[in-house]
Amino acid sequence: MTELPAGPSLGGVVLAAGAARRMGGCPKPLIERDGVPLVRRVVLALLEAGVREVVVVLGHRAGDLLRVLEDLPVRCIVHGGYAAGRQSSLRAALAAMPASVDAVVVALADQALLEPADVSALLRAFAGRGTARAVVPQVNGERGHPVVLEHGVCREILQGAEDLGARQWMDANPSRVAWIESSNTHYYEDVDCPADLERIARQNGCTMRWPEDP
Repeated sequence: MTELPAGPSLGGVVLAAGAARRMGGCPKPLIERDGVPLVRRVVLALLEAGVREVVVVLGHRAGDLLRVLEDLPVRCIVHGGYAAGRQSSLRAALAAMPASVDAVVVALADQALLEPADVSALLRAFAGRGTARAVVPQVNGERGHPVVLEHGVCREILQGAEDLGARQWMDANPSRVAWIESSNTHYYEDVDCPADLERIARQNGCTMRWPEDP
């Protein structure tokens, strides 16, 4: 298991509910990298980095995603309002998070390259964040994922308007965000369109393919 800083009780959110319109409705979290569905890879990256309370938000094709996660120690919730956008799914997950957690790691289910070491590096940055309340990786000036939020930030999001998510909170509180400059493309690389599968495979020496029955 990857070493991480001692101290906080960690929760995790994996956002896997989207309708994948740019993929023709085929759920991106089921794309397989080297034979393993992306959503399962992301969940395992969190678990192996020491994140214990993991909530996976499902919506589109929820039953198919449940089947690739059913043997893992995570809580899966089916969010009926997922079509309202990512912040709606995040809020559903935060509402399901135990109050005992001190911080929450928010990841996307289509982060094809995310590894436990990437999560652990963010957790170390969070441990040394000073007065910041959120930690966000930034690759070549672009905002990445996962992000790490103090539990108090999660409460503020839930107490705010329905369209308030992590991005909106950070935009409203820039002085409380620690931006972690990195050249690690694992934080930025996700799957947006079919052409990304071939590009990611070529650039990283891996296989990227749909399951036999997507």
